Amino acid sequence: MTMLAAAVVDRGQKFRMVETPLPQARAGEVRVKIHATGICHTDLAFRDMELGNPLPMILGHEGAGVIDQVGAGVQGLAVGDRVALSYNSCGHCAACTDHAPQYCEHIALLNFAGVDFDPATGAMTPPFQTVDGGPLFANFFGQSSFAPYAIAHARNTVKIPDALPFHLAAPLGCGMQTGAGAVFNTLAAKPGQSLVVYGVGAVGLAAIMAAHAIGMAPIVAVDRVPQRLALARDLGATHAELAGDGLAERLAAIAPAPPPGTGAAFDAAIDTTGLASVVSAAIATLGARGTMVVIGISAPGARADFDLAGFLGGKRIVGIIEGDADPQDFVPKLAAMHLEGRFPHDRLIGTFPFAEINRACEAMESGETVKPVLLFD
Repeated sequence: MTMLAAAVVDRGQKFRMVETPLPQARAGEVRVKIHATGICHTDLAFRDMELGNPLPMILGHEGAGVIDQVGAGVQGLAVGDRVALSYNSCGHCAACTDHAPQYCEHIALLNFAGVDFDPATGAMTPPFQTVDGGPLFANFFGQSSFAPYAIAHARNTVKIPDALPFHLAAPLGCGMQTGAGAVFNTLAAKPGQSLVVYGVGAVGLAAIMAAHAIGMAPIVAVDRVPQRLALARDLGATHAELAGDGLAERLAAIAPAPPPGTGAAFDAAIDTTGLASVVSAAIATLGARGTMVVIGISAPGARADFDLAGFLGGKRIVGIIEGDADPQDFVPKLAAMHLEGRFPHDRLIGTFPFAEINRACEAMESGETVKPVLLFD
């Protein structure tokens, strides 16, 4: 049996359907029949940028579906389980054993290299083949869910409640986890603290929903797209500001009780854009002990400028992966918050048939859809 998967065949070009034999779960793996998968900006970055990943490669890393095959040695998962998929980790390195799997020593090889990697032996092999026998790279984020079936691993497969539809479960594994985790985990935010979010796509809006759930205030959304700013207000932002001329002055007027002559003085800022100029400007808006959280993927070689003296007041910059979250704990937390009405990420989602993956990507890039989710028959 074979399946059609959406693969990047040529850098910077649209996804193409590639026929490949139906994969089989091996020891430590599960096969998931994918019902829905989100599209993330990271998928487009690996499609378009030269980030070292081999081609042709199946991307996709926000899968949700039903386990239909379980390999030897897998515990806690069974055929028929409804699951969401997230990033993979080894479970044995210093970071994993310190409850920080997002910084696994093997994170690149297990998630981005497109190969099956065995940390014990160092062996690396392409996981799939095309029907004519050529290599087909996959295992993206330990799943490659731009396909009707995905091979995942016990550590990145999370059971979800029956009440949560697959198209709402799918984005929890990356985009929603990353934005919300930045607030809950990285910032360990408290009620009344102030926040500016630069870029209110899916990740930025997830951060705003989390900040609103905690009771942060003010919560300022900054973006170039008025429609997204309006949605940010609906989801909990207290202020919405268009990026561009005069932004620094407008933020200074919003910041709670800034010291005279110092400009804005926010407790925290989150950047999802990956633009060096935005990060530099955001750092300047922080007050004493303020935290700059860098999430967005930057072009290779990008550099940001900032005033070193400003950090003597306890400021800090932290770059994060996956919201500093362990998906086994955090995905169920977000699922429960959604079902309780405290994380309405359904407001972000537009659905598309899997066959229309390129139209869905265009809808995200144009701003028509914040979080496209592909649906399978």
